[in-house]
Amino acid sequence: MPSAARAEIVAAGEVGFYHCISRCVRRACLCGDDGVTGRNFDHRKEWVRQRIGLLAQVFAIDVCAYAAMSNHLHLLLRIRPDLAEKWTAEEVASRWLKLSGSATAEQIETLAGNEKRIAELRTRLASLSWFMRYLKEYIARRANAEEEVSGRFWEGRFTSQALLDEAAVLACAAYVDLNPIRAAIAETLEESDFTSVQQRIEERSAGDSRRTTSVVRLCQIDERDGGFLPLTRDGYLSLLDRIARLHRPGKPGVTPAALPPVLERLNLSPDELLGFNPRFHRGNRVAFLN
Repeated sequence: MPSAARAEIVAAGEVGFYHCISRCVRRACLCGDDGVTGRNFDHRKEWVRQRIGLLAQVFAIDVCAYAAMSNHLHLLLRIRPDLAEKWTAEEVASRWLKLSGSATAEQIETLAGNEKRIAELRTRLASLSWFMRYLKEYIARRANAEEEVSGRFWEGRFTSQALLDEAAVLACAAYVDLNPIRAAIAETLEESDFTSVQQRIEERSAGDSRRTTSVVRLCQIDERDGGFLPLTRDGYLSLLDRIARLHRPGKPGVTPAALPPVLERLNLSPDELLGFNPRFHRGNRVAFLN
């Protein structure tokens, strides 16, 4: 069955959450250990993270969760056309030109004066497809240059799934952040390299995340702080740690049951474990996470 057209999945002009997945061609470990040549390309995961960080500063798109794996990439994104609509023509021009490097004041002014072009770029800067295009093309070109080869790095299209309610968004965030544990690459959340959950833990340990210099500017979790869930960051980490200890059919990885809870490992007091919002305790809305 052919995949659905992107326009049928993404509601253009509307705020929405989407789970995006892009796989390396033939699922080869082009960002990990190459079983044929014996070379290791883990450093490319940092390329991915750095690029996501740049795009998050340019596009009207929130990065809610990410996981850079050896042969695929997960992103939970919230598109924000409402933000793009508030940008001035100069800001639209400046953001777009940033994608190709630094821009002079004259270049920004010239582009800002082209009303038709600015309208087009404003739409692109809130576009899932353009975000993924600028991510995938950059990594593919850089990887090919490194190996002095040509050809595809990623499979043709990235897949995307609309997340229509809070339960779906929470399930997706947990799924993305638990990828290294489920793949038995890591045992704990804090050991899950190149993931948003590891970044959140590092920010938590450093204090106020707004004063850290993280590579990716992550969307806050708590909706009271402009975030995407009715759940505090500590509540999310605690929930994720509980899910990581549960065996999932077909997945080899699990956090050892003997380990203390993640928030205890981070030396937090018991009072800080209570970060849940009652809305997630109605009926069986979190049953699917098990």
